[in-house]
Amino acid sequence: MNPSTVNAAALIGRILLAALFVISGFNKIGGFSGVAGYIGSKGLPMPEVLAALTIALELGGGILLMIGYKARIVSILFFLWLIPTTLLFHKFWGIDPAQVQGQMNNFLKNVSIMGAMLLVFAFGPGAYSVDKR
Repeated sequence: MNPSTVNAAALIGRILLAALFVISGFNKIGGFSGVAGYIGSKGLPMPEVLAALTIALELGGGILLMIGYKARIVSILFFLWLIPTTLLFHKFWGIDPAQVQGQMNNFLKNVSIMGAMLLVFAFGPGAYSVDKR
């Protein structure tokens, strides 16, 4: 395949993948107390700290992924963060049957994102990036 096509696809893919996190992180800033409350409702300690770290990863990591700076490191951080996030916040087992389909969709969406993060880790950000790999 043409290297320009591969690198353009990598750039567009990174932007599309990262956009979810940039938008989510930005929106969490305005709803910080609600985010911290939701984290606390799951029994996690220091919900304000975890909310701030989540915003930092989503917003900061998302921007880094978009521009392709330290994309391999950022993608592994997202991958690792998504493991507990997916298991704690998108359980589709043992819940109200009316919520099962929605939570299963979110669970599977996160699993798919984890796969995309592993692809960025494995193949790098492409030549159209700050890292230029």
